[in-house]
Amino acid sequence: MSTEPVQPKLIIHGGAGSSLKGKGGVDAVRKSLYTVIEEVYALLLAGATAKEAVVRGCQLLEDDPHFNAGTGSVLQSDGQIRMSASLMDGAAQRFSGVINVSRVRNPIELALTLQDSDDRILSDHGAAELLRELQIPTYDPLTEIRLREWMLERAGNFTREMADVVAEHELIEDNAGRGTIGVVALDSQGQIAVGTSTGGKGFERIGRVSDSAMPAGNYALPQAAVSCTGIGEDIIDECLAPRIVIRVADGLPIQEAFRRSFEESHQNGRDLGAIGIDQTGAIAWGKTSEVLLAAYHTGEKVGDTLEWQGEQLVAGIAGDRS
Repeated sequence: MSTEPVQPKLIIHGGAGSSLKGKGGVDAVRKSLYTVIEEVYALLLAGATAKEAVVRGCQLLEDDPHFNAGTGSVLQSDGQIRMSASLMDGAAQRFSGVINVSRVRNPIELALTLQDSDDRILSDHGAAELLRELQIPTYDPLTEIRLREWMLERAGNFTREMADVVAEHELIEDNAGRGTIGVVALDSQGQIAVGTSTGGKGFERIGRVSDSAMPAGNYALPQAAVSCTGIGEDIIDECLAPRIVIRVADGLPIQEAFRRSFEESHQNGRDLGAIGIDQTGAIAWGKTSEVLLAAYHTGEKVGDTLEWQGEQLVAGIAGDRS
């Protein structure tokens, strides 16, 4: 790793899906993503570590009810919210996370606490006990729009268009099943970290575990980091995040690693997306779904993938040191 300061890089996502709800949807999501990009990139410029930047970015995205993580998480089949999140520090090669945790505002904060623990992944009961130990105030992440979605689904007459739940909150069709947030950052010391958080896919069987709490959906090494979104089971079956990262560690440029991995995923009929950064500062993203809600900062410009269409599976921006 270079000892010279490097230009920080940042990419975030707020899920994937089939379509945005018109221009209003694009504008609202872009505003939310760019607000996070601007605050987190300023932290990186001020000397924050990649891990610190990732945690802050995830907190901001979890607090935004437009996204299915933290506040605004979807309800499971029994009407309860259970969230999952994980954090991986590429320099330390350390993964931590929580699975199906409730009554907490920011699940990513629990994942951060567990970075220094002997037991680094906790499920529902263990995470609840950790909340008590840390004396974190309980918090209800439920929003009215998510409750109405669940009630209509339970009644068996759920269509978003007819149920008046599209509005400004439901900006993306089929959002629940693919709703995740993620952040990947490269700091000025050349270190990489990644975090991913989700409310699940909605109305799922109690106890179902998301890819967001697994390395399959959130993985980092010193050479690269990747956060995934989409159908969790598809991401798990592809083992997508480590597949891409290990290809980079083995010498492939990150865009080529994305291209090979997404071609395989497409051939297997998967519905997913991902974002990533490598140690050269190259940024990459990919999707097999119609829409990927992602935004990035190269140090020179801010951009996004909201209106990225067509058959191209992968795109990106070259690094400073490639």
